[in-house]
Amino acid sequence: MSKIVTDQLGNQHTFETTPKRIVSLVPSQTELLYDLGLEDAIVGITKFCVHPPHFKATKQIVGGTKTIKFEKILDLKPDIVICNKEENTKEIVEEVSLICPVWVTDIVTIQDNLQMISDFGELFNKRTEAQKWMDKITFAYDDFQHFIKEKPYRKTAYFIWANPYMVAGKNTFINEMLQLNRFQNTYEAKGRYPEIELEKMRQEGDPELIMLSSEPFPFKDEHAFEIGRNTHHAKTIFVDGEMFSWYGSRILKAFDYFKKLHEQL
Repeated sequence: MSKIVTDQLGNQHTFETTPKRIVSLVPSQTELLYDLGLEDAIVGITKFCVHPPHFKATKQIVGGTKTIKFEKILDLKPDIVICNKEENTKEIVEEVSLICPVWVTDIVTIQDNLQMISDFGELFNKRTEAQKWMDKITFAYDDFQHFIKEKPYRKTAYFIWANPYMVAGKNTFINEMLQLNRFQNTYEAKGRYPEIELEKMRQEGDPELIMLSSEPFPFKDEHAFEIGRNTHHAKTIFVDGEMFSWYGSRILKAFDYFKKLHEQL
């Protein structure tokens, strides 16, 4: 019996049987698929799919998230390719859709994340596993909200790139994580990933907390110093970018990470 399912962009897909060969072009979703018990079904990943670590040796790497090797994906004969609206380009989605159905996720909120897990449970016949993960994440989320309610709000800038300097803005999963932590994003009004001028930081929100993400840019102490010079004695910290930007099952670890982060502030 065929299954009709709709992805997070509203694209409808029909599958005659459960997809058995998966190519994932999204690192956080590769980890989620593994955590749902789909290791054997995953045949292709990107070079940025670092969790679980042994996949580098056991799975075919088909490029990055923004550039792919089409022939390698074609050779893998996938039943489905998993993409994400932010991580992958429209061109990639269009290109790989010539091979097989492409499932595109679009995640800004925690609710979007739970929806993706539920969708994967339905899509890959892993409903029980998906429900377990949704329950664990919901429990941890409720617990974290209880933890955070007495914490102060802090004006924060979250840096993702240098030269040019870029920060996370609104309509991003990072911003959702900042809000959850009561880190008020001083660049929320400037678009999704705006380029900023350090000299204008004080006029544009004057953050008291600067976060330098571990990915996608490898920030060093000299960047921290340069950014810090342009603030009113803001505290600058290096943070684990995976905890703020990876959705899927990784968010469960993120809640514990956030608790430790607040203890250090």
